[in-house]
Amino acid sequence: MTKKTIILIGFIVLKFVLQYVLLSPEYDLQRDEYLHLDQANHLAWGYLSVPPLTSWISYIILMLGNSVFWVKFFPALFGVLTLIVVWKTIETLKGNLYAQILSSVCILFSSLLRINMLFQPNSFDVLCWTAFYYVIIQYVATQKTKWFYVAAMVFAIGFLNKYNIIFLLIGLIPAILLSDQRLILAEKKLYLALLFGLVLILPNILWQYNNQFPIVHHMKELAETQLVNVDRVEFLKEQLLFFIGGLLVILSAFYALLFFKPFKKYKFFFTSFIFTLLVFIYFKAKAYYAIGLYPVYIAFGAAFLGEFLKSGWKRFLQPIFIAIPLLLFIPIYDIAFPNKSPQEISTNPERYQKLGMLRWEDGKDHVLPQDFADMLGWKELARKTDSVYTVLGNQQNTLVLCDNYGQAGAINYYTKKGIKAVSFNADYVNWFNLKIQYKNLIRIKEFEKNSNELKETGPYFQSAFKAGEITNKYAREFKTTLFVFTNAKININKRIEQEIKGAKDYSQ
Repeated sequence: MTKKTIILIGFIVLKFVLQYVLLSPEYDLQRDEYLHLDQANHLAWGYLSVPPLTSWISYIILMLGNSVFWVKFFPALFGVLTLIVVWKTIETLKGNLYAQILSSVCILFSSLLRINMLFQPNSFDVLCWTAFYYVIIQYVATQKTKWFYVAAMVFAIGFLNKYNIIFLLIGLIPAILLSDQRLILAEKKLYLALLFGLVLILPNILWQYNNQFPIVHHMKELAETQLVNVDRVEFLKEQLLFFIGGLLVILSAFYALLFFKPFKKYKFFFTSFIFTLLVFIYFKAKAYYAIGLYPVYIAFGAAFLGEFLKSGWKRFLQPIFIAIPLLLFIPIYDIAFPNKSPQEISTNPERYQKLGMLRWEDGKDHVLPQDFADMLGWKELARKTDSVYTVLGNQQNTLVLCDNYGQAGAINYYTKKGIKAVSFNADYVNWFNLKIQYKNLIRIKEFEKNSNELKETGPYFQSAFKAGEITNKYAREFKTTLFVFTNAKININKRIEQEIKGAKDYSQ
């Protein structure tokens, strides 16, 4: 085993270890993770929330036992693969071992530790962006047309994971057109590869068509409710933070792409970066959408610095470039991860408040950062729902109806009673089992100050009572309430059908 291989294995092991130790066991999974995991029970070529690839990974996790270990393993794995692709990219760029070590440190001690902590499409998205750029570099270096087909496959897999990868092409194509590499677009095999890629994504496109393109509604709703609030200046500021330890390396990449002779044929990567970032800014995208841009530029920058710093007095700068990401990670480690108990954070909130981390979507400061609060209370909710469900005699005729997908997903993940909770929110609107004639209702309702759930819904049942609520004061779902209604006086199924129709009409 070579020295280079041993070092790479060391980075891989460290990456996996960090992804597990940076998360305190006091926290549950995050609400999005429960939805993605539940998709394993409803495999399809598309969903209202995401393309289908996440559900396939969820199915693998389900087959492996559905434990938290495996839930956390796969995003960590995608982070490891991103690191390896950057390592291989530097090999293609003729970079030395120092360059590979520098790039690995920059990738390891970055925002990817936070991204790779959660089972969401984002980790695989960053991997696909990095892999696609790697394939382009391979083609430019070798001129072998086989890389067209590899690129098509990588793009298709990325598309089936998260539509965000379309922005990569939007930025890359005009950059190639304006460069000496424009002859790529004259290659006949390129268009055969495009056809190959289209065949791979066609099932998802057909699913979108058959379901009246819910992605259009999703993007419209996102633009109206979230992206409209995105500040373009803040977007740019956040770009500096994602790989702050590798910022000098990324800046070195821009210099190298413009002036370093061995990188002359890759010059279009500089223009591609500008175009892609401008497109994100124009559409007022969330800052993290652009994270996939940066790993390849860390590869370029590290490869250049590995050559630039290898001789003379400049070689004494080598440890400094490696030390910067490590030193900057120390304060980040202290506040950016849920590695402290909620009690400890609430007792010492000053640093979090100073950085604006306690401000939630409602514009108010809370006890914990919103992401951390979104990882609490779920086990309690599932346990209490199980208890109520057990008390009811005719469980088969009991509907567990939630306000949001996090509640439904968490109950379904932790339940010991085989509950199939649903909601009119997100993909759950398509997962009602109307073959069952429901008589009882367990209603999981978000806390509302002036809620009259018992008065409003109670008259439609013979009995109604409040069964409990989430008592974890640090949870975002704090005071989420369980209401129980038994022996319906109306046809619940008919009412559900009407609500489903209304929800789907709205989504179209």
